[in-house]
Amino acid sequence: MSRIFLTVSAILSVIVLGILFWGLVSGKEQPPAASGAARVSVQVPALEGDALAGETLFRENCASCHGDNAAGRDGIAPPLVHKIYEPGHHADGAFLLAVSRGVRAHHWPFGDMPPVDGVSQEDVQKIVAYVRALQRANGIN
Repeated sequence: MSRIFLTVSAILSVIVLGILFWGLVSGKEQPPAASGAARVSVQVPALEGDALAGETLFRENCASCHGDNAAGRDGIAPPLVHKIYEPGHHADGAFLLAVSRGVRAHHWPFGDMPPVDGVSQEDVQKIVAYVRALQRANGIN
């Protein structure tokens, strides 16, 4: 009886792991391209207010790694317009902590993100408004 239980448990574990792996790789992410190429396709909405100001701040402080319109850069940094960064998984405060303290690699194989000097909390709030506007325009809520 215990041998059957172990066999069934092993089979179920493989199935669950397969489903989890499939869920991670079946998003909008494109296959790897040349180093630095955009990792996802991003639709850019009309921006206003803090999101518009955040676009400029993002270009100045974030785009060199996270790419134009937060599409990521292959071999450099992940896209922020991705289901991993939806508000329910990475709240706005996670972006503030990432900028102020840096982040150890945990979702992507790009290595650790260092802190970003010279970006105020107010700047980060505008950058987050921009990223959230991009996410909403691309079906990430």
